[in-house]
Amino acid sequence: MKRIVILGATGSVGSNTLAVIREHPDDFQVVGLIAGRGGERLAKLAGEFPDAAVALGRHADSAAFARLLRKSDRKGVFFAGPEGALEVIKTVDFDICVAAISGTAGLDLTFAAANRKARILLANKEILVSAGRLFMDAAAAGGAEVLPVDSEHAALWQCLKERHRKDLERLIITASGGPFLNWSAKRLARATPEDALKHPVWRMGAKISVDSATLANKALELIEAHHLFGLSFDVMDTLVHPQSAIHAIAEFIDGSLVAHLGICDMRQPIAYMLFHPERRPTRLPRLDLAVLARLDFARPDRTRFPLLDLGIEAGRRGGKHPAFFNAANETAVELFLARRLSFTGIAQAVGKALEKSEGGEFTSMAEVGETHARAKRLVMEFAANA
Repeated sequence: MKRIVILGATGSVGSNTLAVIREHPDDFQVVGLIAGRGGERLAKLAGEFPDAAVALGRHADSAAFARLLRKSDRKGVFFAGPEGALEVIKTVDFDICVAAISGTAGLDLTFAAANRKARILLANKEILVSAGRLFMDAAAAGGAEVLPVDSEHAALWQCLKERHRKDLERLIITASGGPFLNWSAKRLARATPEDALKHPVWRMGAKISVDSATLANKALELIEAHHLFGLSFDVMDTLVHPQSAIHAIAEFIDGSLVAHLGICDMRQPIAYMLFHPERRPTRLPRLDLAVLARLDFARPDRTRFPLLDLGIEAGRRGGKHPAFFNAANETAVELFLARRLSFTGIAQAVGKALEKSEGGEFTSMAEVGETHARAKRLVMEFAANA
């Protein structure tokens, strides 16, 4: 039986992971549940898994959370605040860590997990975008196995499995196009947070939904693929595919294409990576190609969605630039969701901030934090003067 810690237990990926675990109760034991917020939801999970250590990252919610826990009979330990969440990672014995805290909030926790010689199922792409070289080096030194659960990267993993990487000519990840695929530039300027959160295919958290709408998510995924698979940006590409049935395509030097198709449900890649290298039956719906009927593709509109190229260029430049892009974008999205920045202002703010991005490689996590703080400050200044 595999022991599992879930970072981001109350979020979309965490919830889908728990759904898979409930289908296979004899294979997995939940030993740790960590969430940044969502105290009531976490308390319910703590009651469902009474032996698991639980941690709520927000001190502000910890008192109410503690009261909820006292109502249930449980053995697991409760921790509060960011330092408490880190304590779970350091003290609980686990075989698998699902890293699904969105944004940069999960950096320290996932780095700590890399030292535990466990399997890390990486759903937080910002880890690799912000500190890819540092993290992969830490995982190698700690004996951790890093597997992606992002649908696109899990698909690429399967496309490239048992095939020679040297024969790869091009790698393609697909984008649904988000809710604004057919919106004009003029209409985009008036887009609201509610508009951006209406993703036509996936049900996700607010931050990743906005990233999908701006296509920043595809830039982040290409940077992540660069670190996961050791590939040059020259061999990676993205195509808009509204049906989201094909998640990734590998093109080889003989011209043949190997594509991964599947339903739009995160439980599928999560289950695959939880049991990797085995496959287990699931109760998930099957993709009916006859019902699907068609597969459409188009090149992304880089004029209406400039964050795609801004992110790719940051990835090409390497060093600290991807972290700067990630932090600037994260801050701009927060401001957009708070109605302090327009939708098109997200890219404008990130672009202005990137003009002051500095090169060089990170040597410590402290430097990553300093870069994030600087990028955030620049975006805040842009928004204040916009």
